Amino acid sequence: MHPIVRTIIQRLLLGLFTLFLVSLIIFSSIEFLPGDFGEAVLGQAATKETVAAFRRELGLDLPAYQRYFDWVVGVVQGDFGQSFSGRASSGQDRSRSVIELIGPRLKNTLFLATMTAVIAVPLALFLGITAALYRNSIYDRVINATTLTTIATPEFFVAYILMLLLSSLYNVFPSLSGIRADMTFWDKIYVSTLPSLTLTLVIVAHMMRMTRAAIINLLASPYIEMARLKGISSSRIIVRHALPNAWAPIATVIAFNLAYLVVGVVVVEVVFTYPGIGQLMVDAVRTRDVPVVQACTVIFAGTYIMLNLIADIIGIISNPRLLHPR
Repeated sequence: MHPIVRTIIQRLLLGLFTLFLVSLIIFSSIEFLPGDFGEAVLGQAATKETVAAFRRELGLDLPAYQRYFDWVVGVVQGDFGQSFSGRASSGQDRSRSVIELIGPRLKNTLFLATMTAVIAVPLALFLGITAALYRNSIYDRVINATTLTTIATPEFFVAYILMLLLSSLYNVFPSLSGIRADMTFWDKIYVSTLPSLTLTLVIVAHMMRMTRAAIINLLASPYIEMARLKGISSSRIIVRHALPNAWAPIATVIAFNLAYLVVGVVVVEVVFTYPGIGQLMVDAVRTRDVPVVQACTVIFAGTYIMLNLIADIIGIISNPRLLHPR
């Protein structure tokens, strides 16, 4: 078997094993939470008999290992179970499946993440390449100072500053991103501009600095010096010679930041009341809706692991030395 194919298969198996461990940690963490889920959902006014019947209906009276096994089997089959919300009404079961709740929210989060990535990734590459090209210039120093300031600023503070400037003082964009399914594509982009701009400012700084550092590190290589001695322009040296060899670390940091767009949007979605999966998970934690919390965390973990695997694969393919490990 080719070493690259073998390495990719090993990484995939390691990713599946990591996802299994994450699912075990998620289930155990929720099990260790204080309080009774039945009482939390039904309220303090519920009798002991009602709580006991509710726990039997949901299977909460079963041993923890059996509930974990049933949950994992359901997740593998694409069934995340039924939401606890709506079951508190006596005599009626108005609960919805977890997939039915998560589907539209996940679609909104992916829309926001895609919109941000389309803006942030090319912008970060451009800023990183030009900062490396004009190293130690005023342009480079301004870019570095700006990105350091952005990295040091919490996401919610960036969101509130943008909301103050572009919504309160200057009514350019709406402060609340109430995206709906019946909106047109451009209306969705308009109401999602502020949260997208917040995420862009946060992740561009990391990607730009990694791009700049990777290219500057390669500029001291002997083959770059040879290219300079041949009279090749600096821009062509960076684009044609340095950048292809810097793709491995750049792809890694891009994957990390793209994972953040899906996993770390909780704060931004809460600030702008954006109806995404992060907002759904916060609401589910507040109402102790355990199946929804478990499903959201598994999706977050799976997305993060998958993007890291893609980054590893890109790094392996883009590094010619791995084709000849000896």
